[in-house]
Amino acid sequence: MTRSWRGLAELLGEPRTRLGLGLGGLLGTALAVRRDRVGPWEARVFLAVNGLTDAVYPAAWVVMQAGALGAVPAVSASAWLTGDRVAAGRLLAGGTAAWTLSKLVKQAVHRPRPAALLPGTRGRGPDATGLGYLSGHAAVATTLGATVLPRLTPAGRAIALSVIPLVGLTRVYVGAHLPLDVAGGAALGLAVEATAELILAGRSGPG
Repeated sequence: MTRSWRGLAELLGEPRTRLGLGLGGLLGTALAVRRDRVGPWEARVFLAVNGLTDAVYPAAWVVMQAGALGAVPAVSASAWLTGDRVAAGRLLAGGTAAWTLSKLVKQAVHRPRPAALLPGTRGRGPDATGLGYLSGHAAVATTLGATVLPRLTPAGRAIALSVIPLVGLTRVYVGAHLPLDVAGGAALGLAVEATAELILAGRSGPG
């Protein structure tokens, strides 16, 4: 079992593998969504998470900020202050690219927010505007998390690997996104991070 996990970790450590997974996930979720309806399984997952108690909201709001646009300069500045200027640049460029590309994908797919597709959706906090697919928060959180993951301690990796999916769940919880929106956002974020690493490797390689 340990060897299997190590093999998987080594495989995911390859940026081309992450790029393929990201692009495949993005294409798969984009083809699966519909503008006028929600599939039964997606509706069940959404309603289960969205229907959780309101008492969770304060903690969910805090976690959700890890995928907000404001997290990009904050995390980048933190890396800069620790002396890792390469990571700081990748975080700033990657996070910004993930957020920007998410807006372009939204316009291409044009899927509404959950409230327009599922009666009884519970909205929490400020109303989410614009389109649903895909989640910019999930894209940003995945890009930032995947970028810093190799640089973290084991404890830091455990926290990052918990926060990344939780950001997506909080977006479902507050009624801003459906599950496929979150999956698409995470896939985009993975593709953006892998692309940034490949570009950096190409620039630092033999001339």
